[in-house]
Amino acid sequence: MLNIILCGAPGSGKGTQSAFIAQKYGLLHLSTGDVLRAEIAKGSELGKQIDALISNGNLVPDDMMFGVIENYISSLPADCKGTIFDGYPRTEAQAEALTGLLQKYNMEAIMIDLLVDEQLLIQRLIERGKVSGRKDDNLNTIRHRIAVYHNQTEPIAHYYLHQGNYYAVNGNHQMADVFLQIMRIIDRYQGQ
Repeated sequence: MLNIILCGAPGSGKGTQSAFIAQKYGLLHLSTGDVLRAEIAKGSELGKQIDALISNGNLVPDDMMFGVIENYISSLPADCKGTIFDGYPRTEAQAEALTGLLQKYNMEAIMIDLLVDEQLLIQRLIERGKVSGRKDDNLNTIRHRIAVYHNQTEPIAHYYLHQGNYYAVNGNHQMADVFLQIMRIIDRYQGQ
């Protein structure tokens, strides 16, 4: 089973590349952002707590996220070819928890890290905000989200590098060129 952790700062193209990977390799796409936004849309008490965190550019606490992920993995269909984790893990503690959870089901994952220059990230997110209307795509929140990424999420690259499961991709290019880099990594990994 092929499990991919797609990592990168906000605006790096994780959602776009996840869709390409899912279609090409027949993988399921777990976008934690979509799951969290769906909870917010329900208007539940949990959704209100999540909304307050996300609207200010903060991460959802590990225990909330782990429950969502464990639920997902335990209910994968038997014929599942694998999963793309888009937006999880975001902290080293989450990375360790995910490794343990995957091992429980005799699975492992590789991390593909989309590296994009900060000015390009800001430009992409501002443009996305004009189209999507997402309230977290404004300059102040974008800067905060990028800072949170550098402080809390970026260190997980070292965790996966130490595990031998880390692959970097130059995400400054056009979508198709970034996807070509990703395909080379996946094809090489599967050929091992």
